[in-house]
Amino acid sequence: MSEELAPGPKEGPPAPRPGPREVWKKGGRLLSVLLAVNVLLLACTLISGGAFNKVAVYDTDVFALLTTMMLLAALWILFYLLRTARCPDAVPYRDPHAGPIWLRGGLVLFGICTLVMDVFKTGYYSSSFGCQSAIKILHPLIQAVFVIVQTYFLWVSAKDCIHVHLDLTRCGLMFTLTTNLAIWMAAVVDESVHQAHSYSSAQSNTSHTRLAPDRSSVGGDSCPCDATICQIFQQGYFYLYPFNIEYSLFASTMLYVMWKNVGRLLASSHSHGHTPSRVSLFRETFFTGPVLGLMLFVVGLAVFIIYEVRVSGESGQTQQALVIYYSFNIVCLGLMTLVSLGGSVIYRFDRRAMDHHKNPTRTLDVALLVGATLGQYTISYFSIVAVVVGMPRDLLGGLNLTHALLMIAQHTFQNLFIIESLHRGPPGAEPQDTPPKEPCHGLTFANSDALHSLPACPPTPRLVDPSPAGPQEAVDITLVPRDHWRRRCLKDISLFLLLCNVILWIIPAFGARPHFSNTLEVEFYSYTLWAAIVNICLPFGIFYRMHAVSSLLEVYVLS
Repeated sequence: MSEELAPGPKEGPPAPRPGPREVWKKGGRLLSVLLAVNVLLLACTLISGGAFNKVAVYDTDVFALLTTMMLLAALWILFYLLRTARCPDAVPYRDPHAGPIWLRGGLVLFGICTLVMDVFKTGYYSSSFGCQSAIKILHPLIQAVFVIVQTYFLWVSAKDCIHVHLDLTRCGLMFTLTTNLAIWMAAVVDESVHQAHSYSSAQSNTSHTRLAPDRSSVGGDSCPCDATICQIFQQGYFYLYPFNIEYSLFASTMLYVMWKNVGRLLASSHSHGHTPSRVSLFRETFFTGPVLGLMLFVVGLAVFIIYEVRVSGESGQTQQALVIYYSFNIVCLGLMTLVSLGGSVIYRFDRRAMDHHKNPTRTLDVALLVGATLGQYTISYFSIVAVVVGMPRDLLGGLNLTHALLMIAQHTFQNLFIIESLHRGPPGAEPQDTPPKEPCHGLTFANSDALHSLPACPPTPRLVDPSPAGPQEAVDITLVPRDHWRRRCLKDISLFLLLCNVILWIIPAFGARPHFSNTLEVEFYSYTLWAAIVNICLPFGIFYRMHAVSSLLEVYVLS
């Protein structure tokens, strides 16, 4: 498939000469996709089979597969850095939209937390070395090496449009992407079964068990963890799982953009689209959005702590915790919905042109936002049906219904705001059909002849006579953009939504599960069906929040 050259400036240095054009680009992409699909299906089979004691798949089998995949991916990354990227004219172009600094910064932050988690896992397995398999200790060590190598690779190469070893590079990128998805899936399954174990313990139900490390081998007993240091390591790395999950997803999105850019042709001075300036937090804002967002963030942390403390207590305390949880979420989601609507209304008065240039990064961002939304949509609609058909007459039923409806509305309007923001041109990019030239409003000139060479501006300038002794030049220029207030409002909206999405990521990512504490859906659908729905859909809802944070940060910078 041929690629069109992106438009660039008329004058500039000549474009580098890439290697010969591919005969059939779709063939190379198809080969890499088929490789990824087969490896991912194998990983899914082992990971899902290892989650249940009734299936004769040991957790050591899962660890062995993940360790092998990480070793192979790390070896390919080293080959890319040391051989492929150093070939003559290997990277003739670099995509300015790929791997923005806030995405790479988030990757580094989550990578550091993943390394800390690997330390905790190594400490846990080492504390019971006598009854643990060696692969359980080797797995976190190999994962730490893989995280370090991959993070460096994505930091320096995320913008590459590679033009050598095309098929090998595509297969390597897809295999590394599949490795990250397998790690994400293993972490999600482990966390989900951990939640099921906690619920079954609270309900005195022994039908649910937990995946490694406490999962017993088939026909054997689990290793004891009685020492204080062992329990600290055990609890510590479970609390760090959300960061490992987000690291894998961040890396997967960046690898996909690199895969799309393999063999891509760009102009030598690829300058269309957004070119954000230096980021200055809270600059050119009304401070209303950041302040209100910080207030909701702090209140959300307090609600999360109260919920976690009370939800495992007596029945009355559990109901109070759920009322507090739903009340906070209803207020937060309601404000986010109104603010997103306000941002969309502001865009109706925005004169900036729409950016229709090809941008794989933006295309992926939009697809991930819409796709991840489906997870929360599914949970919300199941809750709505359970509340309406079950017809509960208590306060929790009404709060649950309101929460589900607002969750759908908030995701919908926030997606509309983010997607439209990402497709807007940079500040100053107005449609081509500008009105005829008129003098500039708010300019004071000493030379009246200068008015005839000015660009189109609002009418009614003010002229003064030139000074007899001074040169005929402008002595005072004051220009206030008419859309300045719109940019400030959009920045406030972006920061408010960003902070709200952060707290709405923290609460479920670190273990809040009102879906099971509120027994309405459990009794309506049965635990087995409802647990399957939540455990499949909720990880996508959690990922949506963090991906929305990344997109909103880009919206803030580009507003």
